[in-house]
Amino acid sequence: MRQEFIGTEGRVLLDTVRRLYRRKARSALGKVVKKIHPAELAWIFRHLTARERLEIFNIIKEPEVVGDFLSELDESIRLELISTLEPKRIAAVVTPMSTDDQADVLDALADDLREQVLALMRKEDAAEVEELLQYDPDTAGGIMSPDFLAMDENLKVAEAIQQVQQLSEEAEMAFYIYVVDEANKLKGVLSLRQLLMNTAGKQLANIMETDVVAVTPETDQEEVAHIVSRYNIMAVPVLDHEGIMLGIVTVDDIVDVIREEATEDFLQMVGAGKDREILLKPALQNALTRLPWLLASWVGGILAMLVISSFEEELAKVVILAGFIPVIIGMGGNIGTQSSTLTIRGLATGRVNVNRAWSFISKQVYVGMLLGVFFGVLLGLMAWLFGDSRLGGVVALAISVTMFFATLLGTFVPIILRRLDVDPAVATGPFVTTSADVLGVLIYFLLAKSLLAL
Repeated sequence: MRQEFIGTEGRVLLDTVRRLYRRKARSALGKVVKKIHPAELAWIFRHLTARERLEIFNIIKEPEVVGDFLSELDESIRLELISTLEPKRIAAVVTPMSTDDQADVLDALADDLREQVLALMRKEDAAEVEELLQYDPDTAGGIMSPDFLAMDENLKVAEAIQQVQQLSEEAEMAFYIYVVDEANKLKGVLSLRQLLMNTAGKQLANIMETDVVAVTPETDQEEVAHIVSRYNIMAVPVLDHEGIMLGIVTVDDIVDVIREEATEDFLQMVGAGKDREILLKPALQNALTRLPWLLASWVGGILAMLVISSFEEELAKVVILAGFIPVIIGMGGNIGTQSSTLTIRGLATGRVNVNRAWSFISKQVYVGMLLGVFFGVLLGLMAWLFGDSRLGGVVALAISVTMFFATLLGTFVPIILRRLDVDPAVATGPFVTTSADVLGVLIYFLLAKSLLAL
């Protein structure tokens, strides 16, 4: 459905909104916008100019509609729109939103504006939001919701069902009931299905699951996503260091986390920084973000040029040597990128254990050797067809050795970076390909000089 909307339906709606805006048909535009789903409206807003966005946004009056819409927007567009509102209007807009969405919106505001908005909110809501704001936004504490169903372990099933009926509207997710003691320490969990399937007189303590998967507020959001994926649960509780329950991270937030983390990794692997909203940035800011990574590639190219120029005499003697340079550095860079991408994905999904990575490294290096020998034989035969068997041997050995070392580099570097607590995605793209290029050229000419007696 989403794919279909982004295609024909999305373009039709976008054209309709723009046409009504240009005709200044505010009443008709308001009716159309009100009927569009908040997620679809957020997609439309990405394709409008800043002025169009602001004027159409001001047409939406209902705080509930504005709140749902803001929660779907990209962060930069959301900040662009909400920073134009008065504190009183912002408070009215965020009040109907869930607590974690309120925290997301207010976290992006300037400190003084945020304090003004919090002062205008209900004290209870403001206190919950302030508690979430104290955590890093990329941790379990930053994405958790404090609205969950928690019940005393001594309650009976009939009493618990009655509480579910009373409190489910306020809870972020009513699928799980968390069982706590008098101090609000988590004792167990049961699903709504388990609750309904048991007899009315049973106590929750006797039917709950005591082996509960939980995280702390400081747990990185990517690790939380791994836990939810590994155990196939709809939500994971967040506990402080004394076991007191603070909130839950729900699967809808986990989907956002997976998308965000994957986008960051892809951007870093191609050397485009890690700003997930880079496509929405102005051209100059976009260029400045990508410049350092391309500068690294440029430096690598200069190093490769210096290596080639240092073997100028050898090239003059055997001109055909230059013809194989692009193949050798291209194959080295490609297999290095493949290896680093596989390693980073393995680390991200938990299939590669940093502390026991030698089996994975040895397997990847062995694969690199096999591929290196295969392409070495192919390229060696091609060089031999040019009439020089010794050149064929040099080319075959050079590409085999280059692909071996490029595989080792692409596999080993992300693991080392992960052990140093650095995002391994930075190892791909410019770093691995540039290193493989310089290494490949150096290996090629050293072998040529030695084996061809140049």
